[in-house]
Amino acid sequence: MKRGLLIVVSGASGTGKGTVCKKILDDMTDVAYSVSATTRAPREGETDGKQYYFLSRDEFSTWIDEGKFLEYANVYGNFYGTPLNKIEERRNRGEDILLEIDVQGAMNVMKKCPDGVFIFLLPPSLEELKRRIEGRGTETPESLAIRFNNAVAEIAIGRDYNYVVVNDSVDDAAAQIEGIINAERCKVARNLDKFNF
Repeated sequence: MKRGLLIVVSGASGTGKGTVCKKILDDMTDVAYSVSATTRAPREGETDGKQYYFLSRDEFSTWIDEGKFLEYANVYGNFYGTPLNKIEERRNRGEDILLEIDVQGAMNVMKKCPDGVFIFLLPPSLEELKRRIEGRGTETPESLAIRFNNAVAEIAIGRDYNYVVVNDSVDDAAAQIEGIINAERCKVARNLDKFNF
């Protein structure tokens, strides 16, 4: 059985990763979502085990000690991590997994999973990025300034990814990423069995 793809979509805070990934998952029912763990509080409408595994700091520390994460990072005072066993089990069954994470986490995954498909999501402009972060209505002026300054620094890291997609339209950005996924599925290295007549 062919090992599934690990598709990593990341970008700076406010680039629309969650919205674009939701559209991809709606369109491509044969792609599974990787649920991350976090110590941050749930946002309105989020359910434990669906968007995230919501853990206490003590629980998260235990998972770290037990080596249960593919990657984890402290982002704006909260911890986020990708449960390793779930990813490996599903990829070994041939499932393609979509992983939506921040830039810091993606850098760690690149080291451990060089066979991953790394896609960097860019905003159409810095002005639009700032508007999106402000539009959440969850930021203080201080945290907004920190997020925006960090986002500018994170954008420079995008050059280390395999692909870049500008999110000026959710539908267009999702379609481009879906095209990348389909192209990756058609790579010769993944389909050598088809040459055995």
